[in-house]
Amino acid sequence: MRHLLSLLILCATAWVIGGIVGVTPASAIESVRVPVDSRAIDLTRSVERYNGQGDRIQISTAPGADGIVRRIEVGAKQAGTQPNWIVFALTNDSDEQLERLVVVPHFRLAGSGVIWPDLGTVRISAITASQGFAPESEESADADVFRLTLDPGATVTYVAELRSAILPQITLWEPDAYKDKLTSLTLFKGIVIGIAGLLALFLSIVFVVRGAIIFPAAAALAWAVLAYVCIDFGFWHKLFAAGGEADRVSRAVAEASLAATLLVFLFAYLNLNRWHVRYSHIAAGWLIFLAALVGFALYDAPVAAGIARIMLATVAAVGFILVIYLSTHGYDRAVMLIPTWFLLLVWVAAAGFTVMGSLTNDLVSPALMGGLVLIVMLIGFTIMQNAFAIGGMSHGVVSDAERKALALTGSGDIIFDWDVNADRIFVSPDVETQLGLRRGDLEGPAAGWFDRLHALDRDRYRACLDTVLEQRCGRIAQDFRLRSADGEYFSYAMKARPVVGQDGEVVRVVGTLADVTDIKAAEDRLLHDAVHDSLTGLPNRELFYDRLDAAMTMTRSSDRAAPTVFSLDVDRFKQINEQVGLSVGDSILLTIARRLGRLMRPQDTMARIGGDQFAFIIVSETDADQIMQLADTIRRAINTPITFSTYEISLTSSIGVAFYDTALHAKRDDILKDAEIAMTHAKRAGGDRIELYRPGMRAQRSDRLALEADLRRAIERNEIKVVFQPIVRLEDRTIAGFEALLRWEHPRLGTLSPADFIPLAEQTGLIVDLGLFAMDRTARELASWQQALDVSPPIYASVNVSSRQLLRHDLLGDVKSVLKRSGVLRNSLKLELTESLMMENPEYAAQMLHRIKDLGAGLSLDDFGTGYSSLSYLQRFPFDTIKIDQSFVRHNGKGSRPVILRSIVALAHDLGMEVVAEGAESESDVIELSQLGCEYAQGFAFGQPISAAEARKLVGATAEAA
Repeated sequence: MRHLLSLLILCATAWVIGGIVGVTPASAIESVRVPVDSRAIDLTRSVERYNGQGDRIQISTAPGADGIVRRIEVGAKQAGTQPNWIVFALTNDSDEQLERLVVVPHFRLAGSGVIWPDLGTVRISAITASQGFAPESEESADADVFRLTLDPGATVTYVAELRSAILPQITLWEPDAYKDKLTSLTLFKGIVIGIAGLLALFLSIVFVVRGAIIFPAAAALAWAVLAYVCIDFGFWHKLFAAGGEADRVSRAVAEASLAATLLVFLFAYLNLNRWHVRYSHIAAGWLIFLAALVGFALYDAPVAAGIARIMLATVAAVGFILVIYLSTHGYDRAVMLIPTWFLLLVWVAAAGFTVMGSLTNDLVSPALMGGLVLIVMLIGFTIMQNAFAIGGMSHGVVSDAERKALALTGSGDIIFDWDVNADRIFVSPDVETQLGLRRGDLEGPAAGWFDRLHALDRDRYRACLDTVLEQRCGRIAQDFRLRSADGEYFSYAMKARPVVGQDGEVVRVVGTLADVTDIKAAEDRLLHDAVHDSLTGLPNRELFYDRLDAAMTMTRSSDRAAPTVFSLDVDRFKQINEQVGLSVGDSILLTIARRLGRLMRPQDTMARIGGDQFAFIIVSETDADQIMQLADTIRRAINTPITFSTYEISLTSSIGVAFYDTALHAKRDDILKDAEIAMTHAKRAGGDRIELYRPGMRAQRSDRLALEADLRRAIERNEIKVVFQPIVRLEDRTIAGFEALLRWEHPRLGTLSPADFIPLAEQTGLIVDLGLFAMDRTARELASWQQALDVSPPIYASVNVSSRQLLRHDLLGDVKSVLKRSGVLRNSLKLELTESLMMENPEYAAQMLHRIKDLGAGLSLDDFGTGYSSLSYLQRFPFDTIKIDQSFVRHNGKGSRPVILRSIVALAHDLGMEVVAEGAESESDVIELSQLGCEYAQGFAFGQPISAAEARKLVGATAEAA
């Protein structure tokens, strides 16, 4: 018992001391048996690894032949370091002393990894044996090699200090076997390096000779492969005495260069810049990235190598997809590259399995290097075959005849050869194929072509050939039309010249035929478009004038019937375009053209000479009544509604008619201008009518032009005045407000009512300036009235708004500006809009009215009942007042007012609107309107429109009465 206690105390003391000095115990390991005849034993899975043990490690040895387990302690070569350790044990069961080599390669491609790969380094610093001879380190540039000696029947435990945390492989080699392996691999490596070097040198020489861009790209790829193979086979650091970190950097640079040169070769070989400029941008950006990666390898070699390996696989995969895509589009270069690039893809896949550890055989890495050189060799063969196949004649000596034959083949023209003596024509089979003829149909005598030539081209064809034969010189440059088998004609341009024999006579006529059918069709189309309207296909103004000239000339030189000219304009077509859109408007014009075209006789002419303006030359009728009846037929044809999608559009037209008079119409413009003047009178009279030109219309037209010029200056000259018509409250006969009306004090014509100049202002666009003028003056007067008369509800004034004002987005700004400057009370300045104006574009009108209402202006619906508004739309408009048109206020023929008047008043009240009745001319009208429920009335019963000064006095009198 005492001995057992002493033993426990001794063990505990040893454990404590071991802890103090930093020595960590380790359990005994299993030994690996080493047979005498073994050539190599892989110890990678038989070693035990120890990390974080400090600079000393204490292990238990493998049990020897006597079964005793011993403990040994090993210290690091440098005190204070934290190396990694491996431990393995070897047993020699034989009676012989064995010598073996422990080999740990510096770099091993298998299992090196893709991301942050292991690029190689010195693995083992020293190996310590538990007994026997100490391991001896041997010189080797590619691996750590230690020679071990195993005594007969001995079991030796070895502790190896590692310089790297990664141990790719450790192998126990028989010395002669290892030497044989190195010898055999050295021979293989030398052959591969020699082939790679010769290939790179050859491609470089070919580049110097040929100069095509594909050769330097291939040469660069070959040099990159050569450098990569030299580094992998260990030839690089033998040549330059490099090692350690330089070897890792050079390996990373080589892998990045391999990916970059492969990308350059792919871009150059496929000539990607000719397919799409985007390919050039992508390739350039990719190449810049790879070039930067080469520089980054100097900073962090493992990261750069990992990215390079990913880029190499990406270039191979993307390149294969691109090669297949271009091959399907008929690019011969891509077709030739498919086998080689497929092998490259297989090589990349095998390399990927290798670096990820799926393939670990020692022969895999040399085989991959040899395969890479083989692929580059195939690439070299491919580009040589392609370059010399397509460029055999480009750099050789070409005769003048061959050069002309090549040029003729490249032009695609058809050969024409007429043997004059044999009277036989030869043409290329292409023309017969195009015409759908049998081979040889166009070969034979020159006269045999007459049946195939267009009737109008036969004389020209005969004259050209005859002239060449007679003159014995010259050139033929003519266009002919040949009929195909299905009757269609194709146009050909013939260029030929005679060949004179020794006797001075023409023996052959040789040249080419070029298909110019498309060119002729384009020329005909341009000629047609030059004199026809592109939308309707009708003659345009130029062709109209040409035919009018011809008709007038025929009338002057013979007794032919005099022409009559119609000028037709579609009424309100601009508003229709704004409502339904330009595309629908074009469809309407096309429908009109087709309708009217069916009414024309062959000798008559219909033309489109403007947007919605048409003109007609009538020569088929001479009787005036028949001509006017034709004009009415045209008018009624346009009146027929046009249905388009959900629209049913009713149209009207204004037509002017002018008969040709040799005394009045010396020029073609004169008769058309007369028809247009008549058309303008028809339009001014309300449209949907026909006007016959009368000489007095020219004077009226001149007056209108002068009136338009005066109107443009009327506002500046202060000739436009605003007058006010009182609006009376029927309940107490007090002034509720005024309607602002415009008068023009013309210096020559006197006072003009709105009916005399408002339509002209609408047509010329001056209505916008007049409307703003009226709104501003009315707002100023209203502000002064409201200051003088403090009553409730406040006095108001209304101003008419035209369609041009409503369609302008500036109307909102004008109203806002006027309200802000004048300071009138909210809703006291009312804008009057007609019912028909609202329904031209109800959606837009509703939106605009709501925005005007929000600004603080009142809204009044004028001439209610005379339009075609829908009650559903009427509810959406924010009007506060309805003005009943005077046609409903006046007595009908039976002496009573229309029954609908009462309904209109009731409807307005149901909608929450006040009612103003227009046209109250007598006291009885006023009484009856009051009984019907109308709140307000205006008319001659309360006086004529008065000036601003008189209105001011009237408001003042009302204020005193109040």
